[in-house]
Amino acid sequence: MKVFVTGGAGFIGSNFVRLLLQAQPNCRITVLDALTYAGNLNSLRDLQSQPRFRFEHGDIRDSRLVNSLLAGHDAVVHFAAESHVDRSISDPTAFVQTNVEGTVVLLDAARRLGVSRFVHISTDEVYGSLGPTGLFSENSPLAPNSPYAASKAASDLLVRSYHETFGLHTVITRCSNNYGPYQFPEKLIPLFITNAMHDEPLPLYGDGLNVRDWLHVEDHCRAIARVLEAGQAGEVYNIGGHNEQTNQAITALILRALGKPDSLVRHVQDRPGHDRRYAIDASKIERELGWRPRFDFAQGLAETIAWYQANAAWWEPLRARAVEAQRAAANRIGAGH
Repeated sequence: MKVFVTGGAGFIGSNFVRLLLQAQPNCRITVLDALTYAGNLNSLRDLQSQPRFRFEHGDIRDSRLVNSLLAGHDAVVHFAAESHVDRSISDPTAFVQTNVEGTVVLLDAARRLGVSRFVHISTDEVYGSLGPTGLFSENSPLAPNSPYAASKAASDLLVRSYHETFGLHTVITRCSNNYGPYQFPEKLIPLFITNAMHDEPLPLYGDGLNVRDWLHVEDHCRAIARVLEAGQAGEVYNIGGHNEQTNQAITALILRALGKPDSLVRHVQDRPGHDRRYAIDASKIERELGWRPRFDFAQGLAETIAWYQANAAWWEPLRARAVEAQRAAANRIGAGH
C-alpha cells in the first residue's frame, strides 16, 4: 500500500508515520507538510534514510502540487490542520483556509485519481461541551464552540458529502485529547512540563476544572491504522482513552512528578467559549474493529515527562514561540478581543 499522509511532520502525524512504517513492512509513505508553526521536520529525522519514506514540503491548498504528489497512492490519511483553539480565536480565517479549503482540495484530488481510502482525522471538539455526565457518541450532534472546532466540523461534513455524493471511500475519526512525545509545546501537557522544568509559571485557565478524556498518541495511532485497514466507508469512529482528568489534576501530577512547587501555578482568565467537559464513547471502534487503548495514564504521563526531559534539543527551539503565543493569547482574552 502507498499512503499519502498530510501533516505528517506534526505531533500525531509523525507518530503515525513511524508506527505504520514499523507495523507494515510493505507500506510506502509520502508525507506532505507545510512546516508551519506546529510542523517540525526534526520529528521525522530518524526516518530520513528510510527508503519507504518520502517527505514533500508544501501546502494542501495547492491543488496542482497535491494532484501531482497524490497520483499512484492507494490511501490518504489527512492530519493537516490548524489546530490550536487560542490561535483560532485570534485568527479564524487561517483555520477556514487550511481546514476547510485544504480538505476540499484533497477530496477533489482523491476523487479524480481514484484513491481507494480517505481517512479524515477530526476531533471530539466538534461535538461542543458536555455536562457533568454522559459521553459523546458518533451520533451526537455537532455543536462546535470555537472557530477551530467549527472549521473541523465543516471539514467533517465535506468529507461525508464526498462519500454520499461521489461514492468516495471516506472514514472520519474523532479523538479525545492526545498526549505523548513530539507534541508542540503550546498544548497543556508539554507546555506545563517544559515550563515547570524551567521553574516558570504554569498558566491554568479559569478554575482549572475543565475535564478532558486523555488518549496516548500511540494508542490513537494504532486506532487510525486499524481504521485505515478495516474502517467501513462513510462511517465515523470515536477514539478515546477512557481517562477523564481535570486540567487542575493534570497540573498537579506534572508538578509532583518533577518535584516542583504548587506556587508555579498561575490562574489566568478563561478563554471565550472554553468547553467544560469532553468525554468519548469509543465502544463502536472497540466493538467493530477490535481496538482498545493500552496505556495506563499514570504510565503514559510518566513516560511523556521522561521523553521531554531526554529530548530538550527537540523542544527547546520551539518553546520560546509557544510561550510567547500562550502569553499573547492570554493578553488578548484579558483585553476582551
